[in-house]
Amino acid sequence: MRWPAVGEPIVVVPVGSCEQHGPHLPLDTDTVVATALADALARVRDDVVVAPPLAVTASGEHQGFPGTLSVGTEIMAGTITELARSADWASGVVFVNGHGGNVTAMQRAAEVFAVERRRVLVWWPRFDDADPHAGHTETSLMLHLDPERVDLDAAVAGPIPSLPDLVRHGVRPLSETGVLGDPTTASAADGRALFDDLVEQLRSAVADWADT
Repeated sequence: MRWPAVGEPIVVVPVGSCEQHGPHLPLDTDTVVATALADALARVRDDVVVAPPLAVTASGEHQGFPGTLSVGTEIMAGTITELARSADWASGVVFVNGHGGNVTAMQRAAEVFAVERRRVLVWWPRFDDADPHAGHTETSLMLHLDPERVDLDAAVAGPIPSLPDLVRHGVRPLSETGVLGDPTTASAADGRALFDDLVEQLRSAVADWADT
C-alpha cells in the first residue's frame, strides 16, 4: 500500500517468535499461526489492514537452542507500546499473539494502553486442551497451514512440565528436543478444527471490542 490509500483502518499486528519448535517444526511457527489468523480476520472484515508481523519477540525460555532469538520481556513490552502509539492515525490496533512467552509483555503493554485510553486490543488464543510447545496442538495447526514445512519423521514426544517448573528452568533442562507434548498424534484435520475455532475467537473478540 501507499500512504494515501491506507485511510483509518483497524491495524492488525501478528505477533510471533523466532524460536526452536522441536526437530520437526520451523523456527517461525508462531509467526505463521499469528499471521494466518490476522489474514483470516481481514477476509471477514473490510475495515482491517494486516501489518508486517513482529517475528523476534520474548523467547528467553528457549535460550540455549540454536535458532532461537529473543529481545526479552521489557523490550517487547516497550516495542508493543510504541508501535501502538505510532498508529494514532488508525481507528484502532489489534495485536494477535501466537507465542505464549509474549503474554507478560503484552499484559504490561495493555496496562499502559488502559491508562492512556488507547483503542488497542491485545488478544491471544484460548485453548480448552492443549500441550505447551511443539506438541499435538502446534503441529496440527502447522499441518493445516503449511504442511510442507512439517517433518513428521523427526517428531518425538516430550514431557509436559508444570508451569512453575517451566518458568523456573526454561525449556532446555526439561526437554532435550525442545518438545513439550506429543506431536506424533497431530493431524491436519485437528489443525483445521483448531484454526477455525481460533478464527472465531478472534472474530468475536474484535467485533465486541470494535462495538464498544
